[in-house]
Amino acid sequence: MSNKSSNRTVVPEAKEYLNKMKYEVASEQGINLKQGYNGDLTAKENGTVGGYMVKKMIEQYQNS
Repeated sequence: MSNKSSNRTVVPEAKEYLNKMKYEVASEQGINLKQGYNGDLTAKENGTVGGYMVKKMIEQYQNS
């Protein structure tokens, strides 16, 4: 069985929401995330944004 990873959004309608959340979380964490290229960010900064996004999504699910 192939276990391919993909960066495509499973629910296309969620893409805009996730993008908005990404910038919101980055701002809350004091990370200067800008439109377009962000290759100057560290892996730790990127991981922080992703981790807090997951945390927020879990909290939202638990509260619904």
